[in-house]
Amino acid sequence: MWLQRSITIEPKKRGFHLITEDIRLGLPEMKQIRAGLLHVFLQHTSASLTINENADASVRRDMDSWFARSVPDGSDYFEHTLEGPDDMTAHIKSSLLGVSLTIPVCSGEMALGVWQGIYLGEHREHAGARRVLLTLNGQT
Repeated sequence: MWLQRSITIEPKKRGFHLITEDIRLGLPEMKQIRAGLLHVFLQHTSASLTINENADASVRRDMDSWFARSVPDGSDYFEHTLEGPDDMTAHIKSSLLGVSLTIPVCSGEMALGVWQGIYLGEHREHAGARRVLLTLNGQT
């Protein structure tokens, strides 16, 4: 079985946001899959996807703090600033983390670890909605 669907994540403030449930709800057919793979692809260049701890929100805040210090907005050596001081920094952060994930599906569920969740890394100060393409392949 192959299934592909696009979902929209409502605009978020800058930071790291759990979107595991958005993805689960976007593919109710996943419950039929005994064994398979889910590919999650973010169709943007100024946000990212990653998997990390889902229980303690301080992890998401610490991730945001680290990225803010590591790739600061408004650095004078950035040439690409057409959309503001967070323009190039958002692209760098997106490249560092990436825009796609492949997750095993077992017995109708994403095979995430007990403390794992899918994060949307929003790297823009004033971003719009984000499109995520979900591709599911598996045996029913």
